Amino acid sequence: MVKRKGVEIGAERVSPAISVDGLRVRRGGNEVLRGLTFEVPAGAITGLLGPSGCGKSTLMRAIVGVQIVESGRVDVLGEPAGSPGLRRRVGYVTQAPSVYGDLSVRENLDFFARVLGAPAERVGEVIETVSLGEHVDQATGSLSGGQRSRVSLGTALLGQPDLLVLDEPTVGLDPVLRQELWGTFERLAAAGKTLLISSHVMDEADHCDSLLLMRDGRLLATETPAGLRARTGEQSLDGAFLALIEASEAGGA
Repeated sequence: MVKRKGVEIGAERVSPAISVDGLRVRRGGNEVLRGLTFEVPAGAITGLLGPSGCGKSTLMRAIVGVQIVESGRVDVLGEPAGSPGLRRRVGYVTQAPSVYGDLSVRENLDFFARVLGAPAERVGEVIETVSLGEHVDQATGSLSGGQRSRVSLGTALLGQPDLLVLDEPTVGLDPVLRQELWGTFERLAAAGKTLLISSHVMDEADHCDSLLLMRDGRLLATETPAGLRARTGEQSLDGAFLALIEASEAGGA
């Protein structure tokens, strides 16, 4: 059992931050998401894991309300995905850093704060949260990949969202930078934020409270890391994921 900020994952029933029922998405004639049904607990880190091309980014786009869906329901923080009331409550960070390389860290955050209507003091608070105080006057384009990712995260935090949806935020980063970012995510969750974080790197699953495991547009399992190990008898999460795939293929044979 995982307990974070008074939320017990897998024990006490709490209202989910995200509820998806029968979600289907078709793109270019191909079915990308095939009838997904699941919930994401509030106040915790949920990892969305699976190989590249399995539909993770499409699912995240559906959750933030920018993806046309064929059928199914997606509710976010008690409202249909994409509702106007969610604009300030959901922060979305895409794989590519969505910031201006020729502006400094502070200039980027000042600009996005004005766009969002966030108070000026939020900029300083966000800089501290994402640990970029030493780089506030540096051009964002000259930063490391991990630092640019933290600037993108900072822009998403300006509106003080309740839910953060982060698409492959650690892709291409070295182990030290990945660890630093996960430390930031864990501090945000400890402060009561809900985070949905996608990755194709299974060893990142150990940072998560719960997991959504995808393959070929389908959901293989919703588990905690400990539950996944217990279910498959594998201590390696890579091995556990492969065991799920084998069981799925055997069941479909």
